Amino acid sequence: MSDSKSISRYTSSCFQPFISPSPITSFNPVQRFPSIDRTAFINPFSSVIGDVFIRDHVYIAPNVSIRADEGTPFYIGSKTNLQDGVILHGLLNKKVSVCGKAFSIFIGKEVSLAHGALIHGPCYIGNNVFVGFNSIVYNAIVEKGAFISYNAVVTNEVRIAKNKFVPPGAHIDSQEKADALGTVPEDSQEFASEVQRVNQEFPSSYNLLFGKNRCSCGIAHG
Repeated sequence: MSDSKSISRYTSSCFQPFISPSPITSFNPVQRFPSIDRTAFINPFSSVIGDVFIRDHVYIAPNVSIRADEGTPFYIGSKTNLQDGVILHGLLNKKVSVCGKAFSIFIGKEVSLAHGALIHGPCYIGNNVFVGFNSIVYNAIVEKGAFISYNAVVTNEVRIAKNKFVPPGAHIDSQEKADALGTVPEDSQEFASEVQRVNQEFPSSYNLLFGKNRCSCGIAHG
């Protein structure tokens, strides 16, 4: 789906997330709509604003804010989950390049962003990355399979290499610190895999639960 078609299936119900084009501003004068695959699920208590590409089987939990009204565009890859309270926002005119295209935020496939995580562009997060509870990733590149533990901060243009482990509460704000990281422990790999397994069931299950026609309690009917 693209442009206004992206929001049509949500506007047919009284129980719907806030899905909106970007506001017209001096720095973003062209209004952009989200593009949302119909197999994705966006909880009614979340918001998606502006030039945001949401691919198939993405799960967006309650109270998620995806706001591409300053830095733009955002990309969220297949089977990625954004858990309760996750925030995505980006700085104006600060981008990362992916396959020759510029993004404020690029999130790959099968990524887990755990409860309360803040992802602030410019930022690249590769496939199969796990970002833990209340962690911050800002102005950074996180490569495939990395694991960022809870309450950690990754920033200052660092690159977290493939399959590296950021410990709980760590502040990785220099490349020297990033290069000193160890590999993801087996128990953390298993935890990330289990989180993915669980969350990949949610898009289809919630779409079935909420359906196109719903009563005021949110249960699908008809």
